[in-house]
Amino acid sequence: MNTLIFKPLAKNITFDSDTMWVELFDGRKLGVPFQYFPKLLKATPEQRENYIISGGGIGLHWEDIDEDISVEGLLLGIGDRTQNVKKILA
Repeated sequence: MNTLIFKPLAKNITFDSDTMWVELFDGRKLGVPFQYFPKLLKATPEQRENYIISGGGIGLHWEDIDEDISVEGLLLGIGDRTQNVKKILA
């Protein structure tokens, strides 16, 4: 069962030194530490800024680092499932 009533759609992305900030069309702003996504953590600032908001706002894509993130997944607290995050945080 999906508990999200409205499909969350990204409007814009900004970054600070350790966090990706995703602004949604409904006015919310979600902060996600780079540590949840190792490819973003290791990326240069220029690579992070080279993103595409895809599917009308449902996805985030970085061609340079081969990273795709679901906006709905971010709201559900889902990080990168291809890496062992405990190893990266250690």
